[in-house]
Amino acid sequence: MVRKPAVSTISSGAYLQGSANGRLPAPGGKEPPGQEKVVLKKKITLLRGISIIIGTIIGAGIFISPKGVLQNTGSVGLSLVVWTVCGVLSLFGALSYAELGTSIKKSGGHYTYILEVFGPLPAFVRVWVELLIIRPAATAVISLAFGRYILEPFFIHCEIPELAIKLVTAVGITVVMVLNSMSVSWSARIQIFLTFCKLTAILIIIVPGVMQTIPLAICISMAIVTVGYVLTNVAYFTTISAEELMLSNAVAVTFSERLLGNFSLAVPIFVALSCFGSMNGGVFAVSRLFYVASREGHLPEILSMIHIRKHTPLPAVIVLHPLTMIMLFSGDLYSLLNFLSFARWLFIGLAVAGLIYLRYKRPDMHRPFKVPLFIPALFSFTCLFMVALSLYSDPFSTGVGFIITLTGVPAYYLFIIWDKKPSWFRRMS
Repeated sequence: MVRKPAVSTISSGAYLQGSANGRLPAPGGKEPPGQEKVVLKKKITLLRGISIIIGTIIGAGIFISPKGVLQNTGSVGLSLVVWTVCGVLSLFGALSYAELGTSIKKSGGHYTYILEVFGPLPAFVRVWVELLIIRPAATAVISLAFGRYILEPFFIHCEIPELAIKLVTAVGITVVMVLNSMSVSWSARIQIFLTFCKLTAILIIIVPGVMQTIPLAICISMAIVTVGYVLTNVAYFTTISAEELMLSNAVAVTFSERLLGNFSLAVPIFVALSCFGSMNGGVFAVSRLFYVASREGHLPEILSMIHIRKHTPLPAVIVLHPLTMIMLFSGDLYSLLNFLSFARWLFIGLAVAGLIYLRYKRPDMHRPFKVPLFIPALFSFTCLFMVALSLYSDPFSTGVGFIITLTGVPAYYLFIIWDKKPSWFRRMS
């Protein structure tokens, strides 16, 4: 229910550099004569920053989860309170990340913050679970919603076949991966367009019924998202009774059919575009996380390579694609959500707790943006509470995620610390 904080790898001033052949720069930063440096270009303006943040946060949740919130709160009024409180908590998380992002001016998001504060082992485990659990499962979850809503107009009077949803979803995932492999600029431009589509979807429901820095983008984004979410829920309840909402599997579709008449088919399309935007924003950010981790020696060197002409982290995107497909065809939406929730909230909470630790460990650190300590303290406590709650509510799916997370510790010593590896192992690596 609590939305992901607006984190991210866009917090750096510029991306790390590689040489003209797409590999790591030569020792000392010097390149052989005749070669030019290739960089992962900084393409994040304020507008693009806001678009990426909103695009990553808003997916299908606001269009399908009001039913679950109402079911567990028991009343319309309390459900609106929950949405509002979660918006405030999300803002607290976003503001905490704003301090981290402006104090630690490096790409990599959670990974870099944990590396700077707690050292290489926790940072390696973070990127390990990002690669194996969080990003593939999160992309699969949001893409499943995309597949369902894109098919909704064609199956108005009957159930959508599950295989059809997964096949359309697979196509959507592939398109996102291709976009992020072809061009940073095009990916960012599409993200801006899709963000306006997301906001249009919310406005369709609502109406009838600084600095170029990250903190400004985060504050604007979180304000837009929170206000939009609360007003969207208010609009739902002005048109649909609590009993009718409880019977609906897709509240946005139910709302549009009731109020918008022939125009109701537009809502599933806009919701599908919303999901597509979240898929694109997530891949846009995480490919750079893998890039940074590989430069630190925590992932294979191939993931540090970038395309010579397109300046995109092509290998990182290619690795992410099959992992996402495995997740897509191995579980349903809710089991995947529970599977990834443990690792996601554990490391979000750990990164924000690191902010508190830095205040005492490095009190003289330059902090262009600073939040009161109660903000990260409350947010990190909430994250740990959600971790415990997920273990209690679904011990199997969450337990599998927990076990995979623990495998990151021996993997760290095997792949990173152990320096007497056999020659065949080194060749394979």
